[in-house]
Amino acid sequence: MACALLFRLLLLMALGAPSQGNGLSPTSHLRYSRFLDPSNIIFLRWDFDLEAEIITFELQVRTAGWVGLGVTNRYTNVGSDLVVGGVLPDGNVYFSDRHLVDEDTLEEDGSQDAELRGLTEDAVYTTMRFSRPFRSCDPHDQDITSDTVRVLAAYGLDDTLKLDRERTFVKSIFLLQIVHPDDLDVPEDTIIHDLEITDFLIPEDDTTYACTFLPLPIVSKKHHIYKFEPKMVQHNETMVHHILVYACGNASALPTGISDCYGADPAFSLCSQVIMGWAVGGTSYQFPDDVGISLGTPLDPQWIRLEIHYSNFHNLPGVYDSSGIRVYYTAELRKYDMGVLQLGFFTFPIHFIPPGAESFMSYGLCKTEKFEEMNRAPVPDIQVYGYLLHTHLAGRALQAVQYRNGTQLRTICKDDSYDFNLQETRDLPHRVEIKPGDELLVECHYQTLDRDSLTFGGPSTINEMCLIFLFYYPRNNISSCMGFPDIIYVAQELGEEASDSMEAMMAMNNVEWTPESIKKAEKACKEAQQTVIIKTIDEIVENTTGWISEIIRAPRGPCLESSGGKVEPQDKIPEGFRAAPMALSGSNTATWRRLPLAALLFGQGVLFLLLTTLQAGV
Repeated sequence: MACALLFRLLLLMALGAPSQGNGLSPTSHLRYSRFLDPSNIIFLRWDFDLEAEIITFELQVRTAGWVGLGVTNRYTNVGSDLVVGGVLPDGNVYFSDRHLVDEDTLEEDGSQDAELRGLTEDAVYTTMRFSRPFRSCDPHDQDITSDTVRVLAAYGLDDTLKLDRERTFVKSIFLLQIVHPDDLDVPEDTIIHDLEITDFLIPEDDTTYACTFLPLPIVSKKHHIYKFEPKMVQHNETMVHHILVYACGNASALPTGISDCYGADPAFSLCSQVIMGWAVGGTSYQFPDDVGISLGTPLDPQWIRLEIHYSNFHNLPGVYDSSGIRVYYTAELRKYDMGVLQLGFFTFPIHFIPPGAESFMSYGLCKTEKFEEMNRAPVPDIQVYGYLLHTHLAGRALQAVQYRNGTQLRTICKDDSYDFNLQETRDLPHRVEIKPGDELLVECHYQTLDRDSLTFGGPSTINEMCLIFLFYYPRNNISSCMGFPDIIYVAQELGEEASDSMEAMMAMNNVEWTPESIKKAEKACKEAQQTVIIKTIDEIVENTTGWISEIIRAPRGPCLESSGGKVEPQDKIPEGFRAAPMALSGSNTATWRRLPLAALLFGQGVLFLLLTTLQAGV
């Protein structure tokens, strides 16, 4: 017995005990998954521990060669981090934390911050599981954040570590999803209802906003919508940019048919309270178990406006569409009725972004002090639980910031790596309380280095928007609260004369846009007085004014030092090493991770001691 215990103890000393630091064992079920390439060759599973700030990945690739997973940025793969591994023909495993020094060359990091949890190869797949901190102290490692993350995946046909563009893929993913759909309840009495446009001939125009008015389900008692998803018709290319569902006030006189939302007939732009929305890259969304959209009471809308934005940039003829939103509703009532508050920059006609801008910030202010007066009833504190961010192609980042009594309280939501092709409703990690009188500021960050003319706010994809939709409870009648700057002041600060807003906007075409004038315009837009436009579900509109407050940027959190020690790239042997589990799960035969020379010498010494002890008969 003593021999057996001593043998196990010394073997663990030699080979390293399994790490229990992140709460996910080498065989734990990973809740999230996605294919990373169009041919479904690369499959990723992942999960994370928010408290420990550790994320675990499992990459499964149809190859007998090496596999790699990491994080890159919007502009280039050079500098990206990539964790690579594979199984050699003799059964030995190789695994390392690396980065790209050019488009196809990998160099090993001085600090090894990824921990191997399993690496196997069979007749079809190579599967690698590893953990890494959200933020390591290695400058070669990209952070895992609550922003959109551009995941880099690559593989080879053999064990030669060299990138091939045909086998390298980047996919934008929101990795730190707080709520998984499996965590939510699905009512047994679920009813499905489709809100869709029918056989609509998409015009041969770059941009079309098609609107129609549809009744919500008729129910004899109160129900709750608890989930929605896009109902799409597949085309040769994706032409549906976004779909919005607006609740209509029950006193509204609504037109029939399908027409341009913002065209000659203003009736087709009635109803402005968004209750559901989908945009490019989004999927289904299920509300938290205590929240739903109310149906069937006298206070609930009976009709909605369905808005579909089509982008037909190739001017394809003869394409018919029947897309829309599918809703799931139930008689099992939730605790709260939810609403959606639209914030941001009032889109038209004041918004502009200069050409050739490395960076340009736009701001839209919301002041909630008039909410109770416009709601015609007391407004309880708003509890925000989710959000949807929206800009067009020039957008790079967005955030919504909350102020109370002139002091910044928090950033409600943000994405510093916004991707136009991944617009989805996301849950907040904690619910945020907004009190009447609070100010809400939306900041949008744009880049227009690829443009040589002004970009204006507007409906087209080549125009711009700056919008954030907050999902909250309990519902009130306020549909939107958006701001825009005094454009006459902005024009005058840029040396242009203007007597009204339209003349000021036209004057922007006269400005010679240089890095200096771009910064001057950004400063003037921020310093100008903001007009705040507040609208209710019944189309009541009131204005107020305010000023943009400074935004205090949150510092980056502390990094997690690798227990392998910090080393310089030129160092051959780390100052210390982490002895990861050597026997990899799922293998038919034992495979071993290659260790630094110091570790091998240490292991040989322990094994020598073990043999000597056993021979002595201990």
